[in-house]
Parts: sequence; structure tokens; C-alpha cells
Amino acid sequence: MGSILKIQGLSKSFKLHNLGKHIRAVSQVAIELREGEFVGITGKSGSGKSTILKCIYGTYRIEEGSIWYHSEKFGAINLAKATERQMLYLRKHEIGYVSQFLNVMPRTTARQLVTQAILEMNEEQRFADSETEKILSHFELAQELWDSYPTTFSGGEKLRLNIARAMVKKPRLLLLDEPTASLDHDSKLKVKQLIEQLIKEGTTMLGIFHDLEFMNDLCDREYNMENGIFLHASFTDS
Repeated sequence: MGSILKIQGLSKSFKLHNLGKHIRAVSQVAIELREGEFVGITGKSGSGKSTILKCIYGTYRIEEGSIWYHSEKFGAINLAKATERQMLYLRKHEIGYVSQFLNVMPRTTARQLVTQAILEMNEEQRFADSETEKILSHFELAQELWDSYPTTFSGGEKLRLNIARAMVKKPRLLLLDEPTASLDHDSKLKVKQLIEQLIKEGTTMLGIFHDLEFMNDLCDREYNMENGIFLHASFTDS
């Protein structure tokens, strides 16, 4: 398997103007993912884990380093220098992101959110409708909620919908930012089943976890972070 993502010398800092401080979030991060791998990043809150994912996704612009991604459309592209149009295309068609928070357009139902995600992949309406119902059922989102607005959902329901919307697209690269943080054990198992399925279908994943034990048998490697620096990388027993 070839490399799909290669990060070299990634550094990112933030200026807190009101405090007159300059905080280094991550420093000289280097990581490489081969196609079909599932790699986990662990560490305490504030260690810089989410910053890495947001730099890959283009939410943050980096100061140093490169993020080379092997795109189906663009070939080898440095995400750190990609245009806004290129990043919008990649987010729609190749790179998925799951966070603990659900940002949605008002007056868009749960069903519409998932269906729209599938239609973005140039699938037909009938297929999108069918896959939407399958994945909402998989995550045991009550059927009476399908045509409701997510603003009325509980935190756990919003997170399950967020995960469903990202995973249903079967992206080439999936970024997971604490995807099971507020879920109960049964919901975590549902996430794990879909991760296992996506791995078999070739999706590459980079995930953040406070405790990787739950995903340990699926994970190929684990990177541990502290104060924005990778302390060590280890291979799992899978």
C-alpha cells in the first residue's frame, strides 16, 4: 500500500492578543499514513491532538511544514498550500471529518443532512434515500427523529448523526476527533462496527482518543502526544 498522507515538520501556534501571549500548539509533528491504515493519536486535553486534524482539514493554516495528501483528483497536493476551492472539493468528495460538535444549517432535518452528504458524491436520489435509512437505523436514531431538526436532539443523538453523516460518504481519508466521547457503550459498538467496515473497504483513518483501548484491536499504530510534541509511536497487537 502506498502513502496517502505524509506530514513533515508541522508547527502551529496561536496569538492570544488580549493576554499578549504566543502559544505553540504543535511542534515539528511528523506522521505518515499508508492507504487503509487506522492510526490513533492519544494524549491529555490541550496536548495539541485536535490541532493536527484541523490543520489537515484546512480549518487552521500552519506556519511551518507540509501536509502532503495523495488525492484522486489532484494527485499529490500540499494541503498547507491548497486553495479554498481545492479544499472545498476534497471535503465534499475525499476527506471526512467527525467532531464532537454538530454544525448544521437551520431547518434541515436529520434525514436531509445525511441524504445531502450522499448526493454530494454524485449518487442517485433513490440510492441516497436507501443508504440514509440504513445508517440512521444502524445508529439506532429513533425513526420519529429522522424528519426532525437536530437542534432538538440530545448531545448523544447529535454525535451519532454527525458520525453517520461523515461515514455514509465512505471517504478516502476520515479524520475522527473524539468520535465516541459522549456515547454510551452500545453506541460506541455501532461506531466501531462501521469503522471496521470502512477499513475493509479501504478508508484510511486518523483518530483522536483520550483512551484508545476501545479501538485498540482495529488500530495499526498509536502516537502519544504531550505539549504539542509526539512522545512516541507504537504498533498495536492487531
